[in-house]
Amino acid sequence: MKSQLLCLTIALALLGYFVYMPIPDDIDEPWKLMVADSLLRSLNHLGNVAELLGLKHYMDIMWVFTFAEQAAVISDDKVKVTESMFHEVPVIVYEPMQKKTEELRRAIIYIHGGGWCLGSAKMGPYDLLSRRTAAELNAVVVSVEYRLAPEHHFPTPFNDAYHAVKHFLQEQVLAQYSVDATRIAVSGDSAGGNLAAAVAQQIQEDRDIKLDLKAQALLYPVLQALDMKTPSYQQNEFMPILPKIMMIRFWSEYFTSDKTLYYAMLENRHNSLKSIQLMKFANWSIYLPENYRQKYTYSDPYFDSKDLSESISDTRASPLLVDDDKLRVLPKAYIMTCEYDVLRDDGVMYVTRLRRAGVQVHHDHYGKGFHGAMMFTMLPFSFKIAHEMTENYINWLNKNL
Repeated sequence: MKSQLLCLTIALALLGYFVYMPIPDDIDEPWKLMVADSLLRSLNHLGNVAELLGLKHYMDIMWVFTFAEQAAVISDDKVKVTESMFHEVPVIVYEPMQKKTEELRRAIIYIHGGGWCLGSAKMGPYDLLSRRTAAELNAVVVSVEYRLAPEHHFPTPFNDAYHAVKHFLQEQVLAQYSVDATRIAVSGDSAGGNLAAAVAQQIQEDRDIKLDLKAQALLYPVLQALDMKTPSYQQNEFMPILPKIMMIRFWSEYFTSDKTLYYAMLENRHNSLKSIQLMKFANWSIYLPENYRQKYTYSDPYFDSKDLSESISDTRASPLLVDDDKLRVLPKAYIMTCEYDVLRDDGVMYVTRLRRAGVQVHHDHYGKGFHGAMMFTMLPFSFKIAHEMTENYINWLNKNL
């Protein structure tokens, strides 16, 4: 009897450890978030152990979530779904089944999140979002399936996304899908938001592309790799679903398999003289409104003569670091941020910089939101805030594209 009681006590203690996580009182539906995060943390522990023992790479274990969320890529009565290749990059194309007219359709090129290491255009949440966007907006949606780190480091994921967009912007391709060349947007969430922002910037410099994007829609994007001590990184260091340590792991795996960079980023000691010179474009004491700074005090990040990764200062990886002249020519923007997200300040600073450069920006900030919230629409215990976010995102596209 005593042994059974002891086993029950241990089981309850372990359950409490994996499920309970101190979460701010005003966050949306905290117990649902605790359960979702417990699954993620369990996988995280398993990944660390497997890697320590030399059995599997950490990201191979974390890939379980991506695999478990795979959806069937099939057409339905509202949307025609086909798989294709755009410049040797796999894409899924969603075309509305509405009765064809001579009027050309809008288009959204969507780039999924997952820290450049995880995720897929075929995951249920992305498939559902693409279907809904195509049907409600009578728009063609192109969902990009770019190659992932750590097998493919930067700039491969960016190049895949860029080449897919560039391919789509050809006149003959737009004609094939009956798309209006003046009504095209690029969009993405998290790491996909990073790629979407970088693509929007780089397109402006490509003389081979004769068309302009009309809009960019970035959902809790990650935009800079220089400062891992912004107020949101400090405030939300241990928050579900994206704690600071996991975001830094994503960044380091995106750039290199050398763990030296990972450990340096954890201490915010990863900058070189070259990258620190670009801090003027990501200085939160300048670009972050007072209400987001809270109790935190700015200090210049440490820098070393060693350059752990040249990619840190590459604007294709950190779109926040471009100068104002390159911002002024960008299309109107929709930027979503969440209070309880390490990436919050990246998005808010980009809002500030774009507005100062004269770009029209709509900023949706969710005071009860957390990273990745919009993609929880497929779970049995779907979050209410996810539906609100999706509605606002689609409504903005409808009015501005």
